Amino acid sequence: MSVEIKVPTLGESISEAIIGKWHKKVGDSVAVDEPVAVLETDKVTIDVQSPESGTIETISFAEGAKVKIGDVLAKLTPGAATPKAAPSQAPAAAVVPPAAVQTFAKAEPTGGPSITPVARNVAAATGVDPSKVQGSGANGRVMKDDVLKAATPAAAQAPSTPLNVPTGPRSEERVRMTPLRKRVAERLLQAQSNAAILTTFNEVDMSAVMATRKQYNEKFEKKHGVKLGFMSFFVKASIEALKTFPAMNAFIEGDEVVFHHYYDVGIAVSGSRGLVVPIVRDADQKSMSELEKTIGDYGARAKADKLTLPELQGGTFTITNGGIFGSMLSTPILNPPQTGILGMHNIVERAVVKDGQIVIRPIMYVALSYDHRLIDGREAVQFLVRVKDCIEDPERILLEI
Repeated sequence: MSVEIKVPTLGESISEAIIGKWHKKVGDSVAVDEPVAVLETDKVTIDVQSPESGTIETISFAEGAKVKIGDVLAKLTPGAATPKAAPSQAPAAAVVPPAAVQTFAKAEPTGGPSITPVARNVAAATGVDPSKVQGSGANGRVMKDDVLKAATPAAAQAPSTPLNVPTGPRSEERVRMTPLRKRVAERLLQAQSNAAILTTFNEVDMSAVMATRKQYNEKFEKKHGVKLGFMSFFVKASIEALKTFPAMNAFIEGDEVVFHHYYDVGIAVSGSRGLVVPIVRDADQKSMSELEKTIGDYGARAKADKLTLPELQGGTFTITNGGIFGSMLSTPILNPPQTGILGMHNIVERAVVKDGQIVIRPIMYVALSYDHRLIDGREAVQFLVRVKDCIEDPERILLEI
């Protein structure tokens, strides 16, 4: 008897998904708990695993198809693997070409005078009707110079001027957006439509943090099994600022403000299909080593599409680091319904004035985007200054001053 492989429960408020990839095809053997297909939702990517060992008998949906919870994705014959069916014996519905990608090529229209592709483009650009042009090419084919001559009689007496028209092959590719990318687009528009977003900037001298890392990184890694990075410092500094300005850790819901007395910090990381924001729960209660381990684990699993839905839900404040890609400065967009997001950037040695002297310091520009409906400019600036002070003098974090 065949065993059905169904779409599993995808998480709260998620009822459908798109088949991103098939790991197996009809006739392939599969082991118990081996991934068979990848499902993409607007929040996470999920591997569908085989409930038993056996051989794939049929596949019901093609890559790119939309499926719902409980749909039968495939059927397998349990037991030892059987030889693959010959192509002529495979069910017609088992192999369906993906519909996500279509390539379009411009075909030459039929009827009318024979005309070269370049001449047709020139005619379109100049407004010349090719049917009224006397062709000078073989069998009366209309050439580019024929169109130019018809467009400007004087062109026959003077060197022709090249027009800004395409002359080479032109193709287009249409690719369906992934559910994750669609969701990101929706949330970005939601943030810009539903919040009054402003951004304030500052610069941070990273000398003290870099010196601390250099001094203690080897001992830190030896004791905790993880390197001491910059992100844990910024998480701790942000929490100190959030404690000072609690409205930055709050949400607007209707005509009420919801203040959170806990600190769930979202860390934006780059996954294989786009940016995701896993949440570090109770970040204020975690040590530097626990923060580094959690953030490192999130980053690795984001690239492997192994993050779970609960790890992406919630969050009261977000930190994003465009500096790992070389960004000098940016204006991060809020992660609704949050009120603030901190943007980190790359570190560059710059000339600055210290005690009346021009010196070279490793400087990072930081940006804070905030919802002006709840946060005034004064509080936003002071919040960012608080972050700056904690980074430039890390002892403040330990002493909470």
